[in-house]
Amino acid sequence: MTEHYFSAQPEGELVTRELEVRLRGHDVAVTTANAVFSGDRLDKATRILLDEAPDPPSTGAALDLGCGWGPIALALALDSPGLDVWAIDVNERALELTRRNAERLGLNRVRAVTADEVPAGLEFDVIWSNPPIRIGKPALDELLATWLPRLAPGGEARLVVGKHLGADSLQRRLADSLGDGFAVERASTSGGFRILRIERLR
Repeated sequence: MTEHYFSAQPEGELVTRELEVRLRGHDVAVTTANAVFSGDRLDKATRILLDEAPDPPSTGAALDLGCGWGPIALALALDSPGLDVWAIDVNERALELTRRNAERLGLNRVRAVTADEVPAGLEFDVIWSNPPIRIGKPALDELLATWLPRLAPGGEARLVVGKHLGADSLQRRLADSLGDGFAVERASTSGGFRILRIERLR
């Protein structure tokens, strides 16, 4: 069942599979598994985010919020080998897959960790996320309120959210909650999904 990927320790025997995927023009082989988000493919929303997002900075710190088996974190690291990429998830299986895939691709600046393992004072120059909308509005708002304020001044986040899953109301809630120090806008619409852009103003 899909809700298993929200579990820290998914139940059921681990069943891995190999996938060939394209991540921002990079053709790579990765390992995925059951009981992680979109374990059988690169999901449409993440693909749209990767296709639409601008080039990440060449250095600094990046965050993949809700990494799954790692497509966003891997894409960031493939695009910018000098970028320190932090990939977080509640699902230990997802974190292990992200670590395995990063190691397989020689991406030694990817750190797949739980949220409490991220250094408290660390700010991010870029955050990319296909956020876990289905955890519900209160939990989602709390998650984003925890991490988006950790953008560095001038830093930018891109979130991909389905129109039918409340992208426009989320945009309004983020603008209200983040306040004057942030710019929140719709960057693009593609295939039924919105890309929301959040910038921490200097």
